[in-house]
Amino acid sequence: MVQFYSPNRRSVNRGIISVTADNLDAQGQGIARHQGKTIFISGLLPGEQAQIQLTEEKRQFAKARIVKRLSDSPHRVAPHCPHFNVCGGCQQQHVATELQVNTKASVLEHLIQRETGIRISAHPIIHSPEYGYRRRARLGLQYHAKQRTLLMGFRQSQTNDLVNIKHCPVMRPELEQLLQPLHQCLNRLQAVKRLGHVELVLAESGPLVVLRHLDPLKHEDKQTLRTFSLQHQVAIYLLGDEKSLEPLMAEQAAPWYQVDGLKLVFSPQDFIQVNDGVNQQMVTQALAWLDLQPTDRVLDLFCGMGNFTLPIAAKVQAVVGVEGVAELVASGQYNARLNQLHNVDFFHANLEAEIHRQPWAAQGFNKVLLDPARAGAAGVMAHIVKLAPEKVVYVSCNPTTLARDSKVLLEAGYHLVSVRMLDMFPHTGHLESMALFCSEPMDIE
Repeated sequence: MVQFYSPNRRSVNRGIISVTADNLDAQGQGIARHQGKTIFISGLLPGEQAQIQLTEEKRQFAKARIVKRLSDSPHRVAPHCPHFNVCGGCQQQHVATELQVNTKASVLEHLIQRETGIRISAHPIIHSPEYGYRRRARLGLQYHAKQRTLLMGFRQSQTNDLVNIKHCPVMRPELEQLLQPLHQCLNRLQAVKRLGHVELVLAESGPLVVLRHLDPLKHEDKQTLRTFSLQHQVAIYLLGDEKSLEPLMAEQAAPWYQVDGLKLVFSPQDFIQVNDGVNQQMVTQALAWLDLQPTDRVLDLFCGMGNFTLPIAAKVQAVVGVEGVAELVASGQYNARLNQLHNVDFFHANLEAEIHRQPWAAQGFNKVLLDPARAGAAGVMAHIVKLAPEKVVYVSCNPTTLARDSKVLLEAGYHLVSVRMLDMFPHTGHLESMALFCSEPMDIE
């Protein structure tokens, strides 16, 4: 997430002041100015006037809470979720979608210009429906002794307290409709006091549930879960510890999803993109930017289980995927065989180590794709330059590290040709993006 303030907090107790917000940050906080100082106000939209009270103050900026809002922006909308403003999952359901995405795109453009000096548009924005998009969600479980009931939900904003979730409109409807019956089922278990969390995932093969339990489950509890599984057509997996995942019933088929016409089987614990609609568009855009040809040799770094690697393999001479998580490498290898793709190799490697000693690093590649974690790809940028590919597509979940790593390519003579903002998580401050770098200047529509 993009933040414009320091996490170091100093509480203040000041009088009430009146301000008018003139902008919005990526977190959905209104930005106002008062006596030369920038103030961030949660819940205030551009153009709205409010009486506020400072809660934190630094030399150049402050944070404040709304005491009374004096006007409403035309961009203010009614949140769909009854838990909004309590649950910490979404921060911007009160903001019209157009303002949300344009604000994030502006933040991305600003960061790139500030770090690289390049002015570039992040439009058109890649987005999905703003509700019903989330195909994966993890909910905490906590037994409330006084009420003798199980709490199941997300963390309350800025606390560790659970909000008991009965509705979640950002979830795929197939998952949201499971929330209340699943809660009732878990509340009946003898092990109700010794449950950790539950994860809901929607695969093409149907919904599945992963239950983290801290003690072995008794036969009666397993039977209760089997009944729920059959009634709701849900595959259930039991997680006795962080590594021992077991299907509740042996006949459960492995979950899978589709991307670019390929079938990708995955373990319930494997990373898959939460927003399937944006993922499909993101892969399509990456393939178009790479302009894949039958003679291409492509390197896919931080490849996961092959979300990009396998669609690339269907179009080129050869592709190599490199990933730091061994289980994802195994999934990628399995899916290559499943889709009869024989021109793809997967390697397990730490991409922060001395990668030039790896067997794949000495191969020649004319195009590169990378999709690193929030920390970015500082460990591989110099090697990418050494490979001298014609095109580099960088998919990012942190615009700050994207801007930082871009400098390496720009200093080596690459041209930043195109940028897209990916609204992977509507109603939140998550800002994802992708960028195309070319060794020669070119125009992209």
